Amino acid sequence: MSALHESNLPSLKFLHRGKVRDLYEVDADHLLIVQTDRLSAFDVILPTPIPGKGEVLTAVSNFWFKKLGNVIPNHLSGIDPESVVKTDAERAQVRGRAFVTKKLKPLPIEAIVRGYLVGSGWKDYKKTGAVCGIQLPAGLQEAQKLPQPLFTPSTKAAIGEHDENISFEEARKLLGAELAEQVKNATLALYTQAADYALTRGIIIADTKFEFGVDKAGKLYLIDEALTPDSSRFWPADQYKVGSNPPSFDKQFVRDWLESSGWNKQPPAPQVPADVLQKTADKYREAQRLLTGT
Repeated sequence: MSALHESNLPSLKFLHRGKVRDLYEVDADHLLIVQTDRLSAFDVILPTPIPGKGEVLTAVSNFWFKKLGNVIPNHLSGIDPESVVKTDAERAQVRGRAFVTKKLKPLPIEAIVRGYLVGSGWKDYKKTGAVCGIQLPAGLQEAQKLPQPLFTPSTKAAIGEHDENISFEEARKLLGAELAEQVKNATLALYTQAADYALTRGIIIADTKFEFGVDKAGKLYLIDEALTPDSSRFWPADQYKVGSNPPSFDKQFVRDWLESSGWNKQPPAPQVPADVLQKTADKYREAQRLLTGT
């Protein structure tokens, strides 16, 4: 399978190339978001894409957008991405890997929710007894389920820079008290419903991040992607054991390789070996199969 590292759609106005997604303007009210096969780790874009990754992210996001529509509306417009481009070459680039969305104003935070004590949260807890300033009971172990999910927002950094965790009070200052409360409540409700469902499919969602936007009237929407292997930590439930970090269906496999490579987490990232890319692609597809049945 060939990989799409960057899209090229001359029939639409190009707006922005992010870490993973390319953004185009369809008209005054709609955007086209193309999910490429680029992979970002430690906030740096890796030089080698993962074939088929964008299609997995699109299929999984579409599944969750539909399943969680009772919690909060999302940015999907219902317009077929292939209908807004003009040539066969352009249609091939968007097929199965793009959304046509409502044009919304993205909020300046990432809404992170943690259900288990792992990753940077575990490192934070070992040092301070807290995660992002939220005090937790003493004696918790790595990968342990938290007494309740934690909402731990972060800033959204530019490419090549690192997101920074912020307190809920700081999020309130950025968003306003009412909107910050809405985002927190939506984040926790989305995570709880998704995590309960995923468990029935043999997957633990240890943590994830959501992004939100508002329309001109200030109404809140779920945007970007949702509960994909790119934005979440998925564990196989049958291999879960408190005290150790289970193998995961997500880009943690690549992160682990990068950690062991001696890379200093500053651009440029090293070339990732073909076998690591292939195993990562397999993990993404397995997560899609388990969660969506397709």
